[in-house]
Amino acid sequence: MIELPSFHAIAAMLVTIAMFVGFVRGRMTIEIVSLLTIAVIAVGLYFFPLPGNDPTDGLVLAFAGFGHYALITICALMVMGRGLVVTGALEPAARLLETVFKKNLQLGLLVSLFIAFFLSMGVNNTPVLVLMIPIFAALAARGALPTSKTLIPLNAASLLGGLATTIGTSTNILVVSIAVDLGMERMGVFHFTPIVLAASLVALPYIWLVMPRLLDDNRVEEQHAERRFQSRLRIGSDSALIGQELSALLPKLPDGIEFHDAPNGPIEQQMRLKISGTHEALEEAMRTLRGEVAPTWVLDRIRRKSSEAKQDIIVVEMTVTADSRLLSRTLTTSGIADIHGVAVLGIHRPDRILGEKDKLGESGDLRIAEGDVLLVMGLQDDLQNFARSDSLLMLEGARELPRRSKALLAAGIMGFAVGTASIGIFPIAISALAGAILMFLTGCVKFDRVGRALSAQVIVLVAASIAIGRIILESGAAEWLGLLMSSGLQYLPAAGVLAAIMLFVTVLTNFASNATAATVGTPIAFAIAAQLQLPPEPLILAVLFGCNLCYATPIAYQTNMLIMAEGSYEFKDYVRTGLPLVLLMVTTLSILLVMSYGL
Repeated sequence: MIELPSFHAIAAMLVTIAMFVGFVRGRMTIEIVSLLTIAVIAVGLYFFPLPGNDPTDGLVLAFAGFGHYALITICALMVMGRGLVVTGALEPAARLLETVFKKNLQLGLLVSLFIAFFLSMGVNNTPVLVLMIPIFAALAARGALPTSKTLIPLNAASLLGGLATTIGTSTNILVVSIAVDLGMERMGVFHFTPIVLAASLVALPYIWLVMPRLLDDNRVEEQHAERRFQSRLRIGSDSALIGQELSALLPKLPDGIEFHDAPNGPIEQQMRLKISGTHEALEEAMRTLRGEVAPTWVLDRIRRKSSEAKQDIIVVEMTVTADSRLLSRTLTTSGIADIHGVAVLGIHRPDRILGEKDKLGESGDLRIAEGDVLLVMGLQDDLQNFARSDSLLMLEGARELPRRSKALLAAGIMGFAVGTASIGIFPIAISALAGAILMFLTGCVKFDRVGRALSAQVIVLVAASIAIGRIILESGAAEWLGLLMSSGLQYLPAAGVLAAIMLFVTVLTNFASNATAATVGTPIAFAIAAQLQLPPEPLILAVLFGCNLCYATPIAYQTNMLIMAEGSYEFKDYVRTGLPLVLLMVTTLSILLVMSYGL
């Protein structure tokens, strides 16, 4: 006869259920629900401490998540990801994947899922996701699928790949180590890979075709159409245009680029081609055609000054007011570069008819008029002086240019962190923290901008999940649930036993932590195997598989929380997409284990 759970165990289960309901209903933000959960645990354990504990021990347990190595690891990984973004280190990989996405969005997503799956078989899936998140953020900005429709599937594919080998996740290593301590033979790296590969034939089609359809497009809609800027593309001596027909090069350029008064015949050095497009399209055109949309001398001066002052180069939009000195002048006659040391990359003219002679200078350049929007590049102080001196209104949405001079350095730091963690030289917490520190020391990430890399939502959610995991374990709730489950398994067939164990561990890993699930579930599975006279290995594998089926909540695994801010996900997004995958995997893996072991 199983005794009733203790008061603390009942309270722990009730708090967990309440937190889950709060997340799913969505009436309060995730931050508020997380902080309330921590507060309830702290106050409850202060007035009703666990047996043998002091009231202050409960406070330590409740707030330990804020100093936990898992939270430090996640924050460090976010900082390193930010370093890759601001230096443009991942742009080549993003452009490579972009070519696949341009051919077919579904094909691009499938290729990405396979990359994440197979990399995670040999490399811990956390660094794999850290590398791929900024790539997919860049792809979304270039017009591919939004991050809200790609990151959860990508995360699921990496978790599935990590499930396939004993070294795929740290949880796998933990389960195998506990099983060896209990007397079972050690499993090889690919011991259960065929089972997982067979299950993947069922899971990957769902991840690829169904998951994205269950996710909303969480992109923030622009309130206005993107501005198109007119400019002059100056052909440099090393340009790919020289000697070629412009028509043959147009397919290589991004959508939205338009050439005006295109020359007849081959392109020659030092030509100035009239061009228009969005800011992003102009940048891509400059990179592809090796040209500039502003005089080279002023661009070189800005970059040199940026390097000397250790300041970022910023591109901002400015509106010309009725009092501006620039009215009726062209960029050539305005003297902007000489006076202020900034470069005007293009002019946007809203809702006006172009081509009128009185609005063109002698060289055919557009005369600046009231209401025009200038796209200006420079350092922060120079831009502000320019706006103040020439009566311009700076618009919101200033954009820092990638510090490409540090791209290789940032990529090397990330490679060092990922590589040392992957081959086991350092734990992921140590390698990620060292990588983040190096990003700061080398200037890849500015310390005063680190807030942009971190998410307050993720931080408090991690702290709350750690507190919940500890109270479930230390209150005896996990142990009581295991005993309750084992008492009814004798009446089930082998497939039912495996499915029940897997589901039990899955619930633990989605609401507590995978380490808790592995620590509690492995000894229980070993004991059940002895009681029911079943071979222990398939039951231990049921625990191992269950520990990795952490798709249904963001608190289940650190990569789930890493993608939360970038994908603008809500708690219900994980439940809606992850629960069917959990049920699909439990069913498939249970059947495959029964078939593989002849139970």
